Amino acid sequence: MSGAVLEANQVKKVLGHGAGQVHALRGVDLALRGGELTLLMGPSGSGKTTLLSVLGCMLAPTSGTVSVAGHDTANADPETLARLRRDHIGFIFQSYHLFPTLTASENIQLALDVRGETSDKAKVRAHDALARVGLKHKIDAFPREMSGGEQQRVAIARAIVSNPSAILADEPTAALDTENGQAIMAILADIAKEPGRGVLVVTHDPRLLPYADRIHRIEDGLIVSVESGAARKAELRTASVVGPR
Repeated sequence: MSGAVLEANQVKKVLGHGAGQVHALRGVDLALRGGELTLLMGPSGSGKTTLLSVLGCMLAPTSGTVSVAGHDTANADPETLARLRRDHIGFIFQSYHLFPTLTASENIQLALDVRGETSDKAKVRAHDALARVGLKHKIDAFPREMSGGEQQRVAIARAIVSNPSAILADEPTAALDTENGQAIMAILADIAKEPGRGVLVVTHDPRLLPYADRIHRIEDGLIVSVESGAARKAELRTASVVGPR
């Protein structure tokens, strides 16, 4: 395990104005560490997606600080925030966000185009990323020619191709069946083994607990508990041996 690649300190976020004002985050502390897969769990409306947006520099906190790869985002202008996202953060979404008229390789190359990668070099890196997620044979396939699980693998390849410090995944298995969901989590857990990279998965699905190194639970805009994944895995193993009572 290495140090924090993404960190929130006493982050608060107020949405709306007047009578419709909502305190979505109420002073959140969270450190995403390199070499770990962290789960952010909580019910609908607990603040999970808002926190992910703040950590991903898509929403500015009302107060508190966010640090990305050691860079404090306080008072950063939009251009600086865009550069931090581009250089240090990879995003994975529930609905894949692939361009339907582009092949798997071309969808991934888009993430490199914005960084000024040359076309030949970008193509090689895109192919390597697809091989990493087990889709080397789908280089020229269009999204309509792939299953949901395969499309999510392409989305993962796109997120990791630029070698970001942090991967932020918003309900990445919610649209998938159990088998494909487990395959996606196994890939993310493998990616999270790299010391300089942390993976944060937002979910409400307890079936993902065995993949976690750390579990943050959020309710009403506050982190209410932080658990060690190792301790949780030990509990699950004990429960499976003892069985239901």
